Amino acid sequence: MQEVLSQQEIDSLLAALTSGELPVEEAKRERAPAVRAYDFRRPNKFSKEHLRTLEMLHQQFARLLSSFLSGYLHVSVNVEVASVGQMIFEEFIRSLPSPSIMIIFGLKPLEGPAIFEINAQVIYPMIDLLFGGPGTSAVENREPTDIEMTVIRRLGARILENLSASWQDFYPVAPEIQAIETNPRMQQFYAPNEVVALVTFSISLNDEEKGLINLCLPYLLLEPLISQLSVRQQFVRRAGASRPEDVRRLERWLGLAHLELKVILGESEITVKELLGLQVGDVLALDDRYDQDLRLYVEDEFKFYVQAGRVGENIAVQITSLVEGEKGDD
Repeated sequence: MQEVLSQQEIDSLLAALTSGELPVEEAKRERAPAVRAYDFRRPNKFSKEHLRTLEMLHQQFARLLSSFLSGYLHVSVNVEVASVGQMIFEEFIRSLPSPSIMIIFGLKPLEGPAIFEINAQVIYPMIDLLFGGPGTSAVENREPTDIEMTVIRRLGARILENLSASWQDFYPVAPEIQAIETNPRMQQFYAPNEVVALVTFSISLNDEEKGLINLCLPYLLLEPLISQLSVRQQFVRRAGASRPEDVRRLERWLGLAHLELKVILGESEITVKELLGLQVGDVLALDDRYDQDLRLYVEDEFKFYVQAGRVGENIAVQITSLVEGEKGDD
């Protein structure tokens, strides 16, 4: 639909053209709509909000992985999220060196494989540490041996357990290793122009930078979760009903909390002179009557009325009523 100019706008344009202040081409461009270039070979299927949510999700994974590897390898390990972005599958594959350790795994109940790639600068020092070495062995551009492949599979399974734990509150998944490949050029799980989200981690062993770890999550894999990859949906999800096991766990820990209970027998005001003159056997008159219920404070909050008594040899109180106005609060 063409835009109709008002008479005032037409007069302004004619006056500018007559005076030579506005060239004809510039006048045409002024009314032209803004055009933004779009590369159909590299479509952007993940919005900035989706990528921010993925970054927050895998920051938790990086913390869990740091703790796990530090205990598993018996050295100081630090894993951090280096970058989160999107690219096409072909670009990701071409960016990997050959040979490269690629753990192909599924995330049930999601359909389709994901890729966890570990640089040689990282995996071989880890293997050296697991066999009792210092973790400083020279990195060779070679294929792993059969024994090393077995170690890599076991280590990869433990790493994916931490990935499952970091995803637990977002979307429960069950990672399962399908294969371990070393030649990126032979992988054809997805079309070359398929969009993937790439999460890159930097890892250091004993405060020494070692290399990078890449987690490739194709759009086809995450498509059922796209609506949940937003900050607003995260708040809605967290505000929803908790799982029964979470409620039981919270009740257990709350049950172990210690509270200070304090019963006030009565109060009275005296002068400093009277306080200094108190002697053994003196009697203080309290404001409360002897037949009046006592006040019980929970962490300095007045909560209950009680009566004094005994349970066996112990002094005790019996709750008689809640403080008015507290029944609907707790």
